[in-house]
Amino acid sequence: MTLIYFIIVLGIIVLVHEFGHFIFAKMFGVHVYEFSIGMGPKIWGTKPKKDKTVYNIRAIPIGGFVQLAGEEVDDDEKIPASKKLYNKPVWQRFLIMFFGAGNNFILAFLIFFFVGLFTGSPIMDPIVWQADESNPAYQAGIRVNDEIVSIDGKSVSTIDDVMVYLTLAADGDEVSIVTSREGKETEYKVTPVKIKDENGERYVFGIGAEADKESGFFNAIKYAFIKIGALIKQMCIVLVSLFTGALGLDSMSGPVGIFSLVGETAAFGFVSLLSLIALLSVNVGFLNLIPFPAFDGGRLVFLIIEKIKGSPVSPKVENTIHGIGFILLMILILVITFNDILRLF
Repeated sequence: MTLIYFIIVLGIIVLVHEFGHFIFAKMFGVHVYEFSIGMGPKIWGTKPKKDKTVYNIRAIPIGGFVQLAGEEVDDDEKIPASKKLYNKPVWQRFLIMFFGAGNNFILAFLIFFFVGLFTGSPIMDPIVWQADESNPAYQAGIRVNDEIVSIDGKSVSTIDDVMVYLTLAADGDEVSIVTSREGKETEYKVTPVKIKDENGERYVFGIGAEADKESGFFNAIKYAFIKIGALIKQMCIVLVSLFTGALGLDSMSGPVGIFSLVGETAAFGFVSLLSLIALLSVNVGFLNLIPFPAFDGGRLVFLIIEKIKGSPVSPKVENTIHGIGFILLMILILVITFNDILRLF
């Protein structure tokens, strides 16, 4: 069942992402050769009579692609010039490239909205919802209903901010936590304790994140916006931590890690699995907008350069840069996957 859930989860995220590119390409009259979900050998395909696009499902359920006319260096003389990507205005190409990630954010918003609407919207304020007397936070003086203002000098605005900063700080060292109680701010020095459970050894502070919930349509909208914003902020924090060395590559997860996570999450029920799809969808959207060659964000950078200089970058130069970026990306994925496999044993 984990394999089935894994294929469904990734399939939904990839389908939504590629459909964003596809629908805007169709809307602006760009010829689409192929719309594929998955990578590798084709296991199923169709070509509707009134449509010149081939739709395929491929064997490896990771990734997908939309092949557009005029996207590569090789020019297809069978396709009219008006239907080639490079002949479209910059703003149209920008939207075609952006709305892969844009669709991922829309999917995440809809999931968080409906989860909040039908099961209640968790309050995202950085409130201490739980503080067990046996844990370091309580012993330092932190109490339930205290509002956390900052952690090690870094301001927080949501309970998700609190969790990510505590996770990054959880190496056994003392952490400064400033809270507000009845309008008065107080700083506490908290040293986490190491515990060992079925998930291995880890440090805990004893600050619970299980928030109260609000009901209603508008609270669900507010929750969806705040949750996505908090996730994007978390990913920015993690990205900076990777570049500064505060986090290592062994802290990242690839397909194998996601496979394990899907199995664990599915055990908690349908709503948890939906929330995971939203979380991963935001991740995919965010990562694709990073201005790195081979990502959608890298292609958007070239469009911005074209707009500024008034002429496009040489297609051969751009494709070479994207090719190098793709090779580096594959190497990174292999390293991350190797680390995921090591963690399994």
